[in-house]
Amino acid sequence: MPKVKTRKSASKRFRVTPTGKVQFLPAGLRHNLEHMSGSARRKKRATRGMADEHAASILRQLGKR
Repeated sequence: MPKVKTRKSASKRFRVTPTGKVQFLPAGLRHNLEHMSGSARRKKRATRGMADEHAASILRQLGKR
């Protein structure tokens, strides 16, 4: 059986917690931050959990399933 290669783009965007949930950082923190309020920037700093219907495909891309 051949090895399953990881999708490198997915490995840079998502991470899997020890319990198997997929986490990601939201978009919009690269540039033009002076137009955003401080509270909006703080909210975007936190990692978020991927919805279950999308998590299965992400785990497959990461070679976890």
